[in-house]
Amino acid sequence: MRMQQQKDRRSADKLLMSYPASWWRNMWREALPSGNGVIGASVFGGVQEETVLLNHARLWHWGRKDELPDVSGTLAQTRRLMDTEQYAEASWLLANALKERGYGTKLASRFPLAAIRLVMPCGNAFRGYSRMLEMDSGEITVGWTDGPSQYRRRLFVSRADDSVVYELGGYEEASVSGEIGLDLHPSDRWADTPEFKELEQSIEIGAGDAYVWFAGTNDDGTDFGAVMRVIPEGGSMEAEGSVIRFEGARRLLVLVKLFVLGERSKDWERLKQELAELVVDSSYEILLERHIALHRPLYHSVSLELNDADDDLRSNERLLLDAYEGEAPPALVRKMWAYGRYLFLSGTSSAEEAEPFGLYGLWGGDYRLVWCHNMANENIQMMYWHAHVGGLGELVPSLFRYYEGLMDDFRENASKLYGCRGIYIPAGSTPGIGIPNQIVPVILNWTGAAGWLARHYYEHFRFTGDVQFLRETALPFMLEALQFYEDFLVTDADGFYKIYPSVSPENTPLNFMPADGKPLAHPMPTAINATMDVAILKELLQHLIEANRKAGGDPEAEKEWSRMLTRLPTYRLNKDGAVREWIHPAFEDRYAHRHLSHLYPVFPGQELTQESDPTMFGAFEEAVQRREIGAQSGWSLAHMAAIYARFGDGDRSLNCLDILSRSSLLPNLFTLHNDWRGMGVSMQMPTAPVQLDANMGWVNAVQEQLLQVSDNLIKLLPALPNRWKRGRLADWRFHTGKVALSWNQETGSFRAELTADRDTDIIVKLPDWAGACSIIGEEVQPSPLGPAYFTLRMKSGAPSVVFESESSNSKKF
Repeated sequence: MRMQQQKDRRSADKLLMSYPASWWRNMWREALPSGNGVIGASVFGGVQEETVLLNHARLWHWGRKDELPDVSGTLAQTRRLMDTEQYAEASWLLANALKERGYGTKLASRFPLAAIRLVMPCGNAFRGYSRMLEMDSGEITVGWTDGPSQYRRRLFVSRADDSVVYELGGYEEASVSGEIGLDLHPSDRWADTPEFKELEQSIEIGAGDAYVWFAGTNDDGTDFGAVMRVIPEGGSMEAEGSVIRFEGARRLLVLVKLFVLGERSKDWERLKQELAELVVDSSYEILLERHIALHRPLYHSVSLELNDADDDLRSNERLLLDAYEGEAPPALVRKMWAYGRYLFLSGTSSAEEAEPFGLYGLWGGDYRLVWCHNMANENIQMMYWHAHVGGLGELVPSLFRYYEGLMDDFRENASKLYGCRGIYIPAGSTPGIGIPNQIVPVILNWTGAAGWLARHYYEHFRFTGDVQFLRETALPFMLEALQFYEDFLVTDADGFYKIYPSVSPENTPLNFMPADGKPLAHPMPTAINATMDVAILKELLQHLIEANRKAGGDPEAEKEWSRMLTRLPTYRLNKDGAVREWIHPAFEDRYAHRHLSHLYPVFPGQELTQESDPTMFGAFEEAVQRREIGAQSGWSLAHMAAIYARFGDGDRSLNCLDILSRSSLLPNLFTLHNDWRGMGVSMQMPTAPVQLDANMGWVNAVQEQLLQVSDNLIKLLPALPNRWKRGRLADWRFHTGKVALSWNQETGSFRAELTADRDTDIIVKLPDWAGACSIIGEEVQPSPLGPAYFTLRMKSGAPSVVFESESSNSKKF
């Protein structure tokens, strides 16, 4: 049976697949994901054997936190070496000082809590297999035909009842038989290590009276585990060993609850009682309805249509084959936009138990995942760029809670590494481990994480208008980030700040790459005045001045911050006319790299625009155009797409997504760090780890193509690709309100409606091709910036301002 399509549900909100997960020995990579922000479930396998992998946001292990020694005396030595151009020696000074003292902190890793194992015997060879994820409900369905009988399995993770809900069934006279239980998910890489063996030996599983219970002991001595309850409709059922066998049931309802940081015997009893209460007067449909009431408003907080993508019924596999020919179909582009949002709202939440969205979300399938930690030199920021414009701002505070919980570590870092006040945030961290862990210069000598994260704090205030958050959370964080700079900065002979050591993540200047071409990842990354470091500090100072005024702070502090701004060095151009990645002349640009850190003033920052400085803006555009495509990764292609959107180049922006879809997409639309097939369009690594930052980056890139928001300027359809002839969007956010747009490039029609949630004074730029527009709105005037720009003054609750290219209403400009 090919799964029937429901006419009343949009195909754009579904992932349709014709093949089961197939990545050899790591099938969780191609699973279909469901989650409620704290619990994640990954469904994979076949019609006879199916696995549902269970994850919990708070389940981490195998980290190690050493006492951080005081090595702050190395800073003066590092600078003395750099002053005499002994950069390579200076680069390792801090890292070697920590190593010499035996320092060995290691980051923890998320790992699977357990796996639901299901076996259902087959009478015949399957036909008509398909699997589907309905993103607007979070429900996963697997269907097939076995001889004359049709079968269906459904699953979702409930936001309302904090449980995994799983149903097995058939149609008409079909019945289900088999066995189901909980088990430790086997490891592909770590099965013979002492750590895994210790974990394996701690596992306890039991079954009886329609329940299965499972537990293991984590490396901190606490227990984690799950309880399953099985409710058959008809047929027979009995517990045998650690599984429940069932025979001839019309359908089977399976409910699972998880626990972490607990004690198995107490938590088993507690969860059995909760499951017993959950079953009373509940069916799969009732439980799903309760869940959808919470899930769907988040998923539909904004909307987007592209061309006729909503009518496209092609499976993921067919869409990817078309993309592999060269261009991502609009249906795939829109589906990826929706899917990234779905992953985000399923992988984090506003609940206290929630963690920030991670590189594997809540769907990692091994015990020492590659790059599982929260990485703040690009990746965690990328996963949050889309949130506010896309109406998911209520899910952002888990990011702040996480970093606030590590502030004592960050203060200790600043003091013991550099002898400074304030905070130093290492690029990588995991819960409870905020001290340095990657003891290499490319990570350890980079000081920009706190400043970059401060941007997210201030943007959250701008979108929410929450002055209490500004005063109690954002400003204190920003001030401690600045305190570090106040002690760390020195001035050169001309009175300008000299930031050193300084790293442009994670690049090495070209003139310090090995002359013999030996492939070294980070030969000598430690430099002076990386462009990104200067840009981050400039933005932090500007935001502090503005935030201080809004919070009613000390005006004298603003005067000092303004003086600091005058001491920052200016950006420089190289011989190619591109902005230099390092302002200091001793370091040459290297284009063969994935990070685009020196583009920060254009994106994600908003310091430079076409309107503010067209000449320097062009130099930044030259810099991104010179980046080599073969050196990129999945996430860097998403980043590059956003940068091209800021330059108004929609076709180049979309081309980056085209390349990403050809190189780093799995059939379940998970993004990978890199292509592993030697196709030359991304950096090569044999492991090709799952990294969902590019899923989030895709969402942001599409949003940047259609709407760009800053504190004083909104650009409507600023980088619309030529291939997107028609479309509409609704409820997208700017700082103080919402936007709805519709367009048709073939007819020249355009309509925009802006509504203010708070009093708003803003400039709006219309797309150049829209031509003369009718305008409905009292306080709308032409802007000196040009014919496509208009100044708007809107009051909260007042009628919307409407621009319409084919309307005869009101005045025309």
